[in-house]
Amino acid sequence: MRTRRLLVAAVCVAAAGGCAWWPATQGAPILERADRLSRDGAFEEAVAVYGDYLSQYPGSEAAPRARASRDTLRALLDAREELARSRAELVRQREELTRLRDDLARRDHDLVRVRQESDRLKTDLERLKQIDLKLERRR
Repeated sequence: MRTRRLLVAAVCVAAAGGCAWWPATQGAPILERADRLSRDGAFEEAVAVYGDYLSQYPGSEAAPRARASRDTLRALLDAREELARSRAELVRQREELTRLRDDLARRDHDLVRVRQESDRLKTDLERLKQIDLKLERRR
């Protein structure tokens, strides 16, 4: 009787241990792989693996979590792409701003030069007028 109890206890322990070892969720290895990829920063691959899991086990207990993880990673990837586009646009705008500033500085320099020339020509014109007045007075 004691041997029988020990045998039943051993079978129960083995069954309970086997249940603890056996994954409770369908497709757990796939889900674990997706989680690991996500933790390691391989987000594109993780999204694909989550998608594979959801296509194979759409009604499993872990499907809502897998769907949420996949959607979160997709949003993260979309945000990264948008950030990259925004950075590229910012670089382009900064280059355009630098070009416009250089062009403005060049035009300002040209304007100063033209004003100096204008002032010189005004002075020359005034001298010529004075000379012309003197010549007319002599006649």
